[in-house]
Amino acid sequence: MSIKSSIKTVLTLGKGVTVGIPPAAEDVDPIEFFGIWFEAAEESGLFMPEAVALATTTTEGTPSVRMVLVKSVDERGFVFFTNYGSRKAHELDANPQAALCFHWAVLERQVRVTGSVERISEEESYAYFSTRGRGSRLGAWASKQSQTLPDREALETRVRDAKSRFDGEDVPLPPFWGGYRIRPQTIEFWQGKADRLHDRLVFTRDGDGWSTERLYP
Repeated sequence: MSIKSSIKTVLTLGKGVTVGIPPAAEDVDPIEFFGIWFEAAEESGLFMPEAVALATTTTEGTPSVRMVLVKSVDERGFVFFTNYGSRKAHELDANPQAALCFHWAVLERQVRVTGSVERISEEESYAYFSTRGRGSRLGAWASKQSQTLPDREALETRVRDAKSRFDGEDVPLPPFWGGYRIRPQTIEFWQGKADRLHDRLVFTRDGDGWSTERLYP
C-alpha cells in the first residue's frame, strides 16, 4: 500500500461507524447503493476492494469458499472470471447458486449477496479478457486450474509453450475460460457500529423491484 493510500485509510477509520445506514438508503436501488459503498472503499485506500469471498456448493451440499475479483457490477448482477475447468466452475455449473461477501474492514462494512448464477456470453468474456496483460492471458492458457500439478516446472513449461504458440500474435480467449454473473436475490449491507449494535439492511428481490427490511445485529 502506498503512503497516500495509507493516509486515506487512516482518515477513513470510523467514518462508516459514525454515519451508519440512514433510513433514506431503504428507498435507493441496492445496486446503486452498492456503487456508493464501493466508491467509498476505493477512496479509502483499501487494496483491491473488488476482492470478495465466493461461496459455492456441490449438489450434495458440500460448501467451498475462495476469494475472487468482481470485475463488473450492473443491474444484471456481479461478474467474475475463471477457468471453466476449475472447482468453482464445476460446482456452479452443477448447482447454479452462490453467495458473495465483500469485507471492507477499515470502513467496518460488509456486503453479502446471494443469488442464481449464469455464464456470461463469449463476447462479454472476450471484452474483459482483452484488457488483461499479455502475461495474464498466457497464464490463462497455461493453467489447468484446480487440477493436480506435479511440480512447478510443469506449469512453467506450459507457460513457455503458450508463449511459443502465440509468439507475435494476439492471445485469444481460451474456449475454457470466461465469466459468471451472480443475479442477486438478496443483498445485505452491514455497517459496524459501537457496542456491536450494527446496522443491517437487506434488499430482497420482489418482482421487478426490491423489498427492504432491517435486521437485529
